[in-house]
Amino acid sequence: MPSLRDFWRRHKRKVFATLGILGSGYALYKLYDAHRQRLYDLERELEGQRETEELIKAQLQAHFENIQKIADSTTLPYAMHFLRSRISEELDISPLTGRLLQGKGHPNTLTSLEKLELWERLKVLSFTIMVLSLWTMTMLNLYVRVQVNILGRHLYIDTARNQDLGYAYLPEEVDPFNRHGQQEFLASSDYLSSYRLNKVIVNMQMAAVDVLKGKQLRDPFNTMLLHDTIIQILDMFMSMNGPNHWVTYLVPENAISYNHQRATSPNDLLPDLTKLDQLMAETRAVLLSSDFGNVVKISLSAVVDALMEEIGVESSGGSSPSGIPLAKLLPRVAQMGPLLLEEPSSNRFIQIIRKLPEVELFYTILYANTPSL
Repeated sequence: MPSLRDFWRRHKRKVFATLGILGSGYALYKLYDAHRQRLYDLERELEGQRETEELIKAQLQAHFENIQKIADSTTLPYAMHFLRSRISEELDISPLTGRLLQGKGHPNTLTSLEKLELWERLKVLSFTIMVLSLWTMTMLNLYVRVQVNILGRHLYIDTARNQDLGYAYLPEEVDPFNRHGQQEFLASSDYLSSYRLNKVIVNMQMAAVDVLKGKQLRDPFNTMLLHDTIIQILDMFMSMNGPNHWVTYLVPENAISYNHQRATSPNDLLPDLTKLDQLMAETRAVLLSSDFGNVVKISLSAVVDALMEEIGVESSGGSSPSGIPLAKLLPRVAQMGPLLLEEPSSNRFIQIIRKLPEVELFYTILYANTPSL
C-alpha cells in the first residue's frame, strides 16, 4: 500500500494529464463525428432540394411546352379564323375591281375622273387590307401567347398549391368563379375582331391615305419603296392617339367594361369578375411593357421583310430595277391580305414570328415570372 501511495503521489499529475488528453481526444472525436454527420445530413438535404428543383424545372418546362401547343392548336386557329372572316366582311375590293373591269370593257360607262377616283380608292383600300392583315395577324399571334402563358402559369401554381393542401385536383369550391373567369379570359382573344376591328380599320385607312397621298399610280415601285411605304403606314398607325394606344384594340380596359360590351341582357352580367379582371390587368401590364414593345417591333419588321420576299418574287420578273408602276402592283398587294391571314399551321409568317429568338425568350421569361395569385 505505501508503494501504491508513493506511486500515486509521484505520478498523479501524469495520470491526470493522460486522462485529460484521452478525454479531450474522445470529446473532439465526438464533436468531429457529430459535425461529419451534420455535414452528411446537410448534403443529403441539399441533394434532395436539387432533385426537387430539377423536378420542378422539368415539370415547368413540360407545362410551358404544353401551353405553347394549346396556343398553336386551339386558341390561335379559332381567333385567326374569326379575324379573317371579319376582315373579309368589312373590306371587300370586288365592287371596285368590278366597276373598273366594267369600265374597261365599256369605255363610255365611266368618265376619266370616275376612273381616277376608283383607282385612288383601290390604291388606298389595297394597302389598307395588306397592312391591316399584317398588323392584326402579328398582334393577335403575340397577344394570344401572352394570354395562354399568363393563364398557364396561374393554373400551374393553383394546381401545385391545392395539391399541397391535399386536393387531387383544383376544386370549383375554392373559387366559384375561378374556372368561369379563366374561360372568359381566353374568350377575350376575340375582343379585337368583335369590338375594335372597325376602329382599327378607320385608323389604318387614315394612315394609308396620309402615306400614299404623294404616290401616283404611274410611279415606279420597287421592293425597297414598298417596304418603306408599309413601315410608314405601320408607324403612323401605331402612334395615333398617343403611345401604346394600340393596346386598347387588343385587351379590354377591365372586366366590367368588357362584360357590359358583350352582355345581351342584364342577366348575362357575372356577380363576381375578380378573376377575369386580375388576368386582364396582368395582360395589359405585359402589353404596356417595354419588353413587349420591343417584341412587337421585331416581329412586325420580320413579317414585313418576309412579305417583301413574297411580293418581290412576283413583281421583279421582267421589270426594270426601278420597279413597276404602282397600278400594276396593286393586285399583288391586295392578294397579300388573305395570305397573311392563313391558318396558323400553314402560315409561314406566324412560323417566322414564333421562331424569332427574341420572341421565344420573351415568352419563356413571361411564363417563369408571371406573379402568383
